[in-house]
Amino acid sequence: MSDLDQPSDLVAQTAVALRDLIASRDISPVELLDACLARIDQLNPSVNAICARDDVRAKAAALEAEKKVRSGDALAPLHGLPLGVKDLQDTAGLLTTYGNVRLRGNVPKVDNALVSRLKQAGAIVTAKTNVPDMGAGGNTRNPVWGATGNPFNTKLNAGGSSGGSAAALATDMLPLCTGSDTGGSLRLPAALCGVVGLRPSPGMIANDARSLGWSAISVLGPMGRNVEDTALMMSASVGCHPMDPLGIPVAASDFWPLAELDLSDLRIGVTADFGACAIDPLIRSTFNQRIKALSSQVKSCQWLDWDLSEGHHCFDVIRAESFLAGFAEVNRTHPESLGPNVRANLAIAEKFGLADRAQAHLTQTQLFKQFQTSFEDFDLIVAPVTPLSPFPWKLPYAQEIDGVPQRNYYEWLSLTYLVTLSTCPALSLPMGLDETGMPFGLQLIAPLRQDARLLSMAKAMERWWTLQEGSSRPLPDLQALSQPTADLKELVTHPPVFDGISDIFEMRPAV
Repeated sequence: MSDLDQPSDLVAQTAVALRDLIASRDISPVELLDACLARIDQLNPSVNAICARDDVRAKAAALEAEKKVRSGDALAPLHGLPLGVKDLQDTAGLLTTYGNVRLRGNVPKVDNALVSRLKQAGAIVTAKTNVPDMGAGGNTRNPVWGATGNPFNTKLNAGGSSGGSAAALATDMLPLCTGSDTGGSLRLPAALCGVVGLRPSPGMIANDARSLGWSAISVLGPMGRNVEDTALMMSASVGCHPMDPLGIPVAASDFWPLAELDLSDLRIGVTADFGACAIDPLIRSTFNQRIKALSSQVKSCQWLDWDLSEGHHCFDVIRAESFLAGFAEVNRTHPESLGPNVRANLAIAEKFGLADRAQAHLTQTQLFKQFQTSFEDFDLIVAPVTPLSPFPWKLPYAQEIDGVPQRNYYEWLSLTYLVTLSTCPALSLPMGLDETGMPFGLQLIAPLRQDARLLSMAKAMERWWTLQEGSSRPLPDLQALSQPTADLKELVTHPPVFDGISDIFEMRPAV
């Protein structure tokens, strides 16, 4: 046994530290899993981040992982680490609902490509993490599992669509979680919950589940509590897959161990709003404060005079195209099963024709070139992740920002979806608290396929920020989460379909 005698001490360790403790036999994978399950039992009723659990198979996998440690076998990079899987990603034999009434009893027969790869790397699938209905929206709430509350204030939203993963990480329920990102679904919840979320370059992580195989709008990615944990998970995630035409060969060694960079060597370009996004004055103020402090640590810091206004219509079209491909058949056969956000995307799609699609792809190409050209002068572009502090989860989305009405349910995500269009890798880095006392994240953007360098730059920035007095990654008040928040379940109208509870699921088909 190590000096970590209390489960609470154990689950607070980073994934990298936990992996080292397992390898050195200071802790066992069984011990770690038990501590994570105990933390889930303790805190999940308060934040509702975890959906279906897989206790029985996870415990069996932890026992096997312990045997490998004892036998002296070579250990995979994520050996024995409990993993949360976003409930949009198929897990063999484990309830995968997508937060949708039609799929509330769905038990896939096979894992998706990312889950399979992470299991091969030694991770132990422990639970599914909550999402908006079909992943549509930046607020994690659905009629199957209910809403996920922000760990810093459970009356506020945790972001989305990877909100369950972000909240689970912030409360130390799990050391690593998966996510995915179309308009900001990795970056936004990471920023609102004080963790790290990386949107990789398209093709870095294989995705065998896209309806449009050549579309770069949606990617899968890692989430962790710090940059090194995220890089370790990324190293175990990258690589091609025969069912992903965008896949590119990437070496795990590019990401782990991370190359060391000096913050003083970096040239950064800065924008608070891309000349196109509404942003709350308090967030703008917090961002300006962070940039003022950062500017004295880097080689150069220059504000960008950009206007990416054409990106809004461009994203509308490309997003609608993706939703039409994914949901047109369900809309024809089971329209009643689709939530309002999905239906809104399909309604938008009906307004567009081939000319709109052509113009959108032309605009995206121009935007991509604008970003790439800027990287001739900058190593990194820095922007806010979110335009406002978390709002109550009972509000489906932000309808207005600084007096500017939002055109639809996702325009408030424009700080991240404009970056999505560039296809550049982007990372949300925790940078303390905003002026309302909630977590604040910086969005760090690097050139296409320079994901490993992005992580190294983020690590250098994280190291500097942590050394500032009182500036470590913000942590929620776990004592305040000791009382369950019953209203997080008030949206449940179609609960998940299974017999039993927790680790004694006996799945049956949805009706």
